[in-house]
Amino acid sequence: MEKRNLIYDENHAHLLQSPEIASAMKEVVKYREYPKKHMLFKEGNVCDRFYIVISGITRMFYYKEGVDITIHFSTKNEGVGVYESFAKQNKSKFNIEALTDVKLYEISYQKFNDLLNANSEVERYFRFFIQQLHINLIDRVNESYFSNAKERYEKLLAQKPELFQKVALKHLATYLNITPETLSRIRNK
Repeated sequence: MEKRNLIYDENHAHLLQSPEIASAMKEVVKYREYPKKHMLFKEGNVCDRFYIVISGITRMFYYKEGVDITIHFSTKNEGVGVYESFAKQNKSKFNIEALTDVKLYEISYQKFNDLLNANSEVERYFRFFIQQLHINLIDRVNESYFSNAKERYEKLLAQKPELFQKVALKHLATYLNITPETLSRIRNK
C-alpha cells in the first residue's frame, strides 16, 4: 500500500480550500488505497477515522431483516465515515464498503481533534463541512418524504451518473427505497 502525506496542489485545492489548511493537515492525514469489497468500517465498532474519497465509490449500509440497505454513496471529493459514531465515539450499526477500488485520505479521531484545537482556520473549514453534511441529510429526508421513485431516480442520476455504471442495481434500489424491479422499470422508460 502506497503511503504519502496530503499535499496542496492544483488537483487537491478543492478538497482543502487553501494552502494553510493543507499545510496544517499534511502531518495528520494519511493516503490509503483499498480494493473493491474492502470493509472500511464494520457495525458494532466505534468509528475512529473518516475519509475523503480521492477516487472510487464507497457505500454506507446497515442490515434489516437480513437485507443490506444502502443509505449513502460517497464519490470523488466527498467525505465518508459514520459521523455520529465518530463525533460521539459510540458503537454504530452501520458498515462502509468500497464498491470499487478506492483511494482515500484518512484522518483519525484523535488527530482530527488535536488539529481542530490547534488551528482555527481548520476548525472553520470543518464547521462548514459538518454544516454541509447536515444540509445533505435534511435534503435526503425531504426527498424521501416529498419525492416519488422516479424523481428520486432522476435526481441521483443527475447528481452521480457514475453510480449507474459501477454500482449493483440492488444497492441503488435500496438507496432509492424501491425494489430492483421498480428501478428496472423506471430505467427502461
